[in-house]
Amino acid sequence: MRVNKFLSEAGVCSRREADRLISAGKVTIDGRVAGLGDQIQEGQKVCVKGKQVRKQEEEVLLAFHKPRGIVCTAEKREKNNIVDYINYPLRIYPVGRLDKDSEGLILMTNQGEIVNKIMRSGNAHEKEYVVKVNQEITPEFLKRMAAGVPILDTITRPCQIYQTGKKSFRIILTQGLNRQIRRMCEYLGYRVMKLKRIRVMNIELGDLSSGEYREVTAQEKKVLYRMIRNSSNTTVQYTGDLYGGKHAK
Repeated sequence: MRVNKFLSEAGVCSRREADRLISAGKVTIDGRVAGLGDQIQEGQKVCVKGKQVRKQEEEVLLAFHKPRGIVCTAEKREKNNIVDYINYPLRIYPVGRLDKDSEGLILMTNQGEIVNKIMRSGNAHEKEYVVKVNQEITPEFLKRMAAGVPILDTITRPCQIYQTGKKSFRIILTQGLNRQIRRMCEYLGYRVMKLKRIRVMNIELGDLSSGEYREVTAQEKKVLYRMIRNSSNTTVQYTGDLYGGKHAK
């Protein structure tokens, strides 16, 4: 395991911050100053600023109902960051993100491999949303949304969409382009008035109140792990705000 990943999974900091600490000579492996890209072997002693780091043994996976106005970042300079809002006793971070004006289900964890397997676009895992727009929905709108819409220099993947009211629909996506649903609607002349994510793969928001979180149950984990068993865990590049805007809705 690379030393920056070890520090991230140990709850010390993000991988990018770990690289900064390594470059500054503040990380040692068995008393030797670590270098970028160094690998950690089982039993080796890793220290940051002279203090030994032990990998977190407790696995955390939470389902959180993100309220509108909360930003999916661990950046402390953002006063409404999701990590401070939850104030969980262990270091956790969001699996992807919802934009500031959206609400609903987001998973929070300290397990980097889970994040990579769920977030990697090629794995095509489902996320479900309920959406309200500013005008009546037409059959043509539903047909074009389902077939794919040109946004961000690409065509969105075909998706499932179901009308639930004159101005509302439910949509299931298998990708996570920046503000994807909002951009799709805007391309077709609609404006999103309300957007809520209600499901990530097999994990459902249910009746979880806004601002509250719960532990993902053992049965939910069992199903989730089975669903991602054969998924690629190619590393999703961390950014300063934990995935930046690349995976927003």
